[in-house]
Amino acid sequence: MGPLHNMTFNYKDIPIHYETFGKGQPMVLLHGFLESSTMWKPLIPQVSKNHFVITIDFPGHGKSGVISEIHSMELMAEVVNEIVQQLKIPEATFIGHSMGGYVALAYTEMFPGKVDKLVLLNSTPVADSEERKQNRDRALKVIDLNPRAYISMAIGNLLAETSRKKFASEIETLKTEAYSFPVEGVKAAIKGMRDRKGRTKILKDFNKGKFMILAEEDPILPILETKQLAEQCGCSVKIIEGGHMSVIENRDAIAKYLHLIG
Repeated sequence: MGPLHNMTFNYKDIPIHYETFGKGQPMVLLHGFLESSTMWKPLIPQVSKNHFVITIDFPGHGKSGVISEIHSMELMAEVVNEIVQQLKIPEATFIGHSMGGYVALAYTEMFPGKVDKLVLLNSTPVADSEERKQNRDRALKVIDLNPRAYISMAIGNLLAETSRKKFASEIETLKTEAYSFPVEGVKAAIKGMRDRKGRTKILKDFNKGKFMILAEEDPILPILETKQLAEQCGCSVKIIEGGHMSVIENRDAIAKYLHLIG
């Protein structure tokens, strides 16, 4: 289905792309690193039946431009808020995949009254460990040498091993789109994720509907540790099969669960 609105607005003179679908309760879908709003396409027909759905391309991803050298989670939350304000939405459900979850948590801290429900999909409120920060720094060096090789490897590593063959064409589509992203935008997001603060307390203190969808074979987030954390934060937890790319690997389970969340 086509979008109701296919829009670009300027944030500090930089184009930011977003689309809207359907009508009903507002739902904002926030994509992850090396993805764009196109990642949500398989879910749109189901979720837009009862919701006014907004999908956004983060700065340096999809059709949006690069704003600065570091795209902090707070900066990206500001961009999301500009769109929410333009659409005159007082309150919405926010669903963030991976990096999109980090942005959704920053948004919840900055604009708590505008969040009705919060859904973290293959995401965590925890900051990067020292080891992970070092991995991000290594990634920045690899990108300078060979951005295409880095993107191919990074996307391939997101899926469970059992999924890689099964979803080969979807992976290829993801890679092809990510190859077109500006290298400076990819680096700005890596720096933003590396430097982000932990928001476990924000999640714990959020007193409306909060949910975490975790995948059994997620190569990025250790399932037992993350489940324990989710429960400590008072989240409803859903565990599904597959790896880090749940929208590709287990689309029907995601669509069903989002429908239940409402």
